[in-house]
Amino acid sequence: MHIAIPAERLAGEHRVAATPETVKKLAAAGHTVAVEAGAGKAAAIPDAAYREAGASIVEQRPALLSGADIVLCVGSPDAADLDALKSGAVLAGMLSPYHNPLLPQLAAKRVSAFALELLPRTTRAQSMDVLSSQNNIAGYKAVLLACQFYPRFMPMLMTAAGTVKAARVLVLGVGVAGLQAIATAKRLGAVVEAYDVRPATREQVESLGAKFIEVPMSDEEKAASSGVYAREMTPEFLARQNELLAKRAAAADIVITTALIPGKPAPVLLPAASVAAMRPGSVIVDLAAESGGNCELTRAGEAWQSDNGVHLVGLTNLPSMVAADASSLYARNLLTFLGLLLSAEGLKIDLEDDLLAATLITHQGELRFGTTAKPAAQTNKEPQHG
Repeated sequence: MHIAIPAERLAGEHRVAATPETVKKLAAAGHTVAVEAGAGKAAAIPDAAYREAGASIVEQRPALLSGADIVLCVGSPDAADLDALKSGAVLAGMLSPYHNPLLPQLAAKRVSAFALELLPRTTRAQSMDVLSSQNNIAGYKAVLLACQFYPRFMPMLMTAAGTVKAARVLVLGVGVAGLQAIATAKRLGAVVEAYDVRPATREQVESLGAKFIEVPMSDEEKAASSGVYAREMTPEFLARQNELLAKRAAAADIVITTALIPGKPAPVLLPAASVAAMRPGSVIVDLAAESGGNCELTRAGEAWQSDNGVHLVGLTNLPSMVAADASSLYARNLLTFLGLLLSAEGLKIDLEDDLLAATLITHQGELRFGTTAKPAAQTNKEPQHG
């Protein structure tokens, strides 16, 4: 197969979908790999490294895409890129299926598009779980960003001039990002406590040396919070949760929020009143900023300071700020995923495979995501961007 790796065009996106390590393995398996010139520069990978691994470097983006059987990307290509893809090509990456207005265009081009964010959270999928690999990095970077804005030390220090107290860190949401944030803050010497709507995460929190905060639940509420992902809860539960979290946030120096509900706006865990009760110099790093934010005052893509002196950090795409390692992990995820598609006989899309079926959003002219598979409208018009 001919595999193409385009440079990412989204502003602030520094990751790349393949590294010399994965290119070398693809080439050794008999595939040809073409990389757009400069695609890895922001991730500290020069074109020469790709050449040494067996890839060709292509200057012209349309030619790169039009000749590819498989295109590997980080974020979704734009409309012009989709026009360049050949009919029947395979596209794999983080395609934002819940918010991507170009899915009908992908279907109309008869592209088999795989959105890796939709991988089930199963043991078999762990080695290709792009959300886990990238959220792990986001949790780490969130703590470093908090340190950048926090005007004090993180660890307790005993000096001749006196003792400096350790920072108190509150982590809201104990998924992959939250756990990494807890671990990183602990390594930096902070006193950490964490909250998640899923009581089952208590053991993970305590294993990292943090204190778990628990909101009392009814049996019905426990059932709703027993899965891998958090779900929307009852108004009564939310009232109890908000009261407790407001108290814990007021006592914290740094709050890192990570709570997301797939396909829906992020739950608001810190209303404006909670921010108003926090001390001057406190920091909130909101990893859910792109989905509306866990803090009512979060501004996606911005870091600003409230009137009472609280720093609100809503910077997005934190994994891209650690582009070299983020790309390395992401590229390995993609390489493993390709193993489901490629064999000695060539490309095979097995719809009986649960991982392929879960991630395949367009295929053979059908739009499969969010609805029963149906033929895409054949049109030469570009879809409207909402």
